[in-house]
This record gives sequence, C-alpha cells and structure tokens, in this order.
Amino acid sequence: MLVMEFKAVLKEPQKLAINEAIRTARFVRNKVLRYWMDNRGTGKKELYRYNTQLREEFEFVKDLNSHACQASVENVERAIKRFYDNCKKKVPGKKGYPRFKKHSRSVEYKQSGWKLSPDKKFIKFTDKKGIGQVKLKGTWDLWRFDQKLIKRVRIVKRADGYYVQFCVKVDNSEQLEATGFTVGLDVGLKEFYTDSDGYSESNPRFYRKGEKRAIFYQRRVSRKKKGSSNRKKAINRLGRQHLKISRQREEHASAIRWLETENIGGLTAG
Repeated sequence: MLVMEFKAVLKEPQKLAINEAIRTARFVRNKVLRYWMDNRGTGKKELYRYNTQLREEFEFVKDLNSHACQASVENVERAIKRFYDNCKKKVPGKKGYPRFKKHSRSVEYKQSGWKLSPDKKFIKFTDKKGIGQVKLKGTWDLWRFDQKLIKRVRIVKRADGYYVQFCVKVDNSEQLEATGFTVGLDVGLKEFYTDSDGYSESNPRFYRKGEKRAIFYQRRVSRKKKGSSNRKKAINRLGRQHLKISRQREEHASAIRWLETENIGGLTAG
C-alpha cells in the first residue's frame, strides 16, 4: 500500500466542515466502543448494526458518509483485536485496553463519498458535511494510478494545516539481486547505528536540540487563559514546533533504513 499525501488548499468554511467531520467520526468511534464495553462478547456484526442505529438516531452522523462511519467502527475493531492478541501472547505490562478518544485529527473515507477531478488536482467530498471541492497541492503523480486502486482517502489535521492522503493499492516492493554481501547493524543511543565494518552514524538528537524552544512555547501556553483565542494560538505554535521535530526525524530515518527486530525501547530501560 502506497500512501500519497497532498496539502489541502481550503477556505475557512471548509476548515469548519472538516473539523465537524472529524468530530463526528470520533463520536461514532467512542459510542461504538462504549457499546462494546457495556456488551462484552459483542461481535463484528453487532458493532456495525449499532453504527446503523446511530445514523438513524443522530442527524449529524447521517450527514457523514456511511463508509466514513464504517471506518470509525473498523478502528474500534482493530483496537479490540490488538488488545485480545496482546492478552493471548502475554505481552508484559499493559495490554492496550481500548480507550476513548478525546481528540482526533483525521477522518477516513473508503471508496465512496469523494470524487477526483479528471486532472486529479482537485477532490470533491460529496457527503452532507459541506466540505466540497478541495484543491490538492503536492508533487506526487496521482494521475499515473487508476482511481479504482485508491482504497482509502483521509483528511488529516496538523498544526500547520490540513492534508489529504490517498492509500493506493500497488506493489511497491523492489526486487534486488543477491550480492552475497552481509552487514550487521546495531542501533544505539550515543550513535544512531554502527555497522559491522566499523562505520557509525551519529545521532542527530533533533528533540534535544529543539527541546528548549518546545519548553518556551509550552510555558506560553500555560500562561494563557483557558478557552481564550490567545491560548489556542499558543497551542498551535507549540504543535508546529513538535511537528518540525517529528519531520526532522522522519526525513533522517527515511535516508537511512534497515530492518532490525530488537527491542529498541529496552535500551532506555533502567
């Protein structure tokens, strides 16, 4: 599965509509999770049936595309399955019991509720939430893929704006000829990694470098009155600082990739 992300160019009413769609998806997820907690042993069919009842009971839920509501149910289903799997495997520590979400940042559509323009530079959301047509800004060549290969469309809210993600079902695995050469890699804290040839990649420590600014913005948030517009602005600025650190990490990791089954988190234990 290939995930292609574009920046969404939006007007203010569209942002409000997307926020409403995200809140609705979170509402469905939390209600379905509560239904499962109150009725232990509830199966997959009962969860989807309860989702249908919610659409009949609440008009704002009905305004959201039915497949988007189903995607919220699938999120609950995955959380339940992960919890039971961890219990069966006797994973040490917490087993990941499903929890309610107070904040959400995305809404997911399946293969309905949206329509791409012929040039694939715009996407129109056709449910009753009022998002409408959204301009896509990015460098991915989405036009190369058949629309039937797009299995999911997500709208993601971040500190610096909104993004549209396309989950395309393609085989992006690369077949390489065996060279007969083997190298061992060891991940650490002082050095990002060290190979068996003696080469080591230094740890950039992006968080430590940006921690001072993050603390500064966190203090500004704490000084603002709760519920005020200034506090919301301060929270957004803090979020953008953390987003910057996250992107620095991702960019560095994408340049240096390998596969290791070690418990990296265990290196920091004790």
